[in-house]
Amino acid sequence: MASPHLQASPTLPALATGGPASPAPFGHTFASPSGPSTPASSPQAFALRQAICETLKTYVRSRRLAQALDALAHTEERVLEIALGAGFDSQEAFTRAFKKAFGVTPARYRKSHQSIPFLRKVRFDEDYLRHLHGGVSLEPEVSVQPARVMVGLSTRFFGSDSEKNNFGAKLPALWGAFMPRLPEVAREPRPTGYGLIQQVGAHTDELEYLVAIEVSPDAAVPSDMVRLELPEARYATFRHRGHLEELDKTVNYIYSSWLARSGLRHTYRPDVEMYGPGYHHGSDDSEVLYAIPIAAGA
Repeated sequence: MASPHLQASPTLPALATGGPASPAPFGHTFASPSGPSTPASSPQAFALRQAICETLKTYVRSRRLAQALDALAHTEERVLEIALGAGFDSQEAFTRAFKKAFGVTPARYRKSHQSIPFLRKVRFDEDYLRHLHGGVSLEPEVSVQPARVMVGLSTRFFGSDSEKNNFGAKLPALWGAFMPRLPEVAREPRPTGYGLIQQVGAHTDELEYLVAIEVSPDAAVPSDMVRLELPEARYATFRHRGHLEELDKTVNYIYSSWLARSGLRHTYRPDVEMYGPGYHHGSDDSEVLYAIPIAAGA
């Protein structure tokens, strides 16, 4: 995606204090938390109903696969027993679904004990359903993005799905440390801010977060900063609308619903948050772009 640029302030400075928080019968209307209701007979309402139904089905399937992951890693049950317990008719069907979702067979996963990056444990409740209406674009923009170079500060943290969750303390502090040093790398007064998230290793749920801006390939890297090269890749880019505290719901939808049913797979390169001209800290109308690198399903 082409890098948008900030047209008004404040944007990046606000992240230093409120940094990124980095998944029933219908009536006649769907109430939006930030706008007018949508008539149930409208195309938007039909699309939302369809999305919620598909999301629910995918959610159930994702939960079963997550339980299967746990069983493979922590029990000695046969793969066939795990497959049947997860609701599959055969071991073959389970293996196909598992490999399509995670890029590895159940047997190989059990042998290697590798961690599955970005596996989400979504809470499917009323707030999550409300977020689907207006809080996230249900279908992404898919495009191939050119190679880019990022420079910034990084930290390691544990996300909300981990028992060691500490991202609330780590990430805002990182943005706060980066902002005073922005003039060291920025060529423009209001550059787009990026948050890049990737898994530290195959056998841990620890993540690395880089707060950065895009720079030229020959840009100097200041002391204590990190340079990250993003190769040309295909991304699915979603629009998150509203407060940053709700961003986790957008990420939950991407992983537990959209990606699980898309027939695509995550390439395990960094996810990309983009804080461009649409980002307004503390506003219901704020917009953040969230992109995941994708490839054809295994």
